Amino acid sequence: MYTPPCFQVVDIADLHRTMREARSATLITATPEGLVRTMLPVVLDESEGSMGTIYAHLARADPQWKLAPTGEAMAIFAGPQAYISPSWYVTKHERGEAVPTWNYVAVHAYGPVEFFDDADRLLEVVTRVTDAHERSGKDRWAVSDAPADFIKAELKGIVGLRCKLHGSTARGR
Repeated sequence: MYTPPCFQVVDIADLHRTMREARSATLITATPEGLVRTMLPVVLDESEGSMGTIYAHLARADPQWKLAPTGEAMAIFAGPQAYISPSWYVTKHERGEAVPTWNYVAVHAYGPVEFFDDADRLLEVVTRVTDAHERSGKDRWAVSDAPADFIKAELKGIVGLRCKLHGSTARGR
């Protein structure tokens, strides 16, 4: 994504904060069949790798995990965004010189993606994602609240995802 230098965010702590606050990402992979994308709730492990590692899971029926990527995956984390009217600019009132714009924050993070269906790893990912998203709830639910046999059966319907990030770009405007 083109990012003018004045709008670049390069601090890893800021990038990670935006990723955590987004709570989901659109995972994009290029395959011989074309681009494939899936919006996923994710969890970021900031301690794994220099740029962090994201974990998620997707439905086993989702074709994305079956189509071998031809390169790295990109995860797009969308932050706050808003339309900015020219009427907000002093120059519009003084000289009529203003155009609308769009202010937003987005992180494009990339790295190799790994899909897996090992039950123990899946349970760990589902637990981490659930715990991260239940953290702020009043009546928090945990994976362990459900019967173990039920969870075991549910895990058969999903595939885990790990993407160790080695780069990211962010734009804030």
